[in-house]
Amino acid sequence: MEATSMDYAAPNTQFTYDLRNNVFFKKDDHNFILSLSVKQLNTLGNSSLLDIYLDKDNYVEPHYHQNASELVYCIAGSAVVSLINPFTNELLHFPIGPGQVANVPQGWWHYEVATQDNTHLLAIFDAPVPEAIFGSDILRLTPASVLAANYCLNEDMVKETLAPIESTVVIGPPAGCQSSNGPAAILDGQQQGASLMPGQTQQSHGSYAYPLRPIESAYSPYPPPFHPVPFLYRYWD
Repeated sequence: MEATSMDYAAPNTQFTYDLRNNVFFKKDDHNFILSLSVKQLNTLGNSSLLDIYLDKDNYVEPHYHQNASELVYCIAGSAVVSLINPFTNELLHFPIGPGQVANVPQGWWHYEVATQDNTHLLAIFDAPVPEAIFGSDILRLTPASVLAANYCLNEDMVKETLAPIESTVVIGPPAGCQSSNGPAAILDGQQQGASLMPGQTQQSHGSYAYPLRPIESAYSPYPPPFHPVPFLYRYWD
């Protein structure tokens, strides 16, 4: 923030804030997200953050930020940050532990899953108020007939499959979910038949195994893709 854009002598100038007063989303006492933007701290400038708490096998659901890049810093526990590189069409997985980061360029599809209980992540954005488009909103708001026609699917089965998604998930799986397709099953399925790409190494993290590239490969010198879907834009309050 430029000094001329803020009157630091104004009586409403804010220099401190307690994130516990701004809960962005709460699934339960162990899985919740606190947020901070210029709306809460008016001297913050061109940055914002999410304070994320997850137990093992809980996700920050697939989504992208159309106006910001995201740096995910692990404070405690461990997590895997997964993203799709739109320039190579590769799904990449980056395990991080305390003191490690993974970077998600602006506009890239990504998600995070905790691989330990009491995982604490800090997501830092280069925007005063980050925006997001969540996968659950794309799935529930796109007509089943459109999905069926585009991907040669049975429309009734699409409707039945997506019917439980009635609102934005944010932290998945939803409370009370009895599905057997948990994080371990999904990641094991990704691993089956996966081959190592040049520069990748085989790494394991707890019960998970991934073909991985070094963390620095998540950085890209290219400009982000643009996603003009304004009816799905969501803002942190």
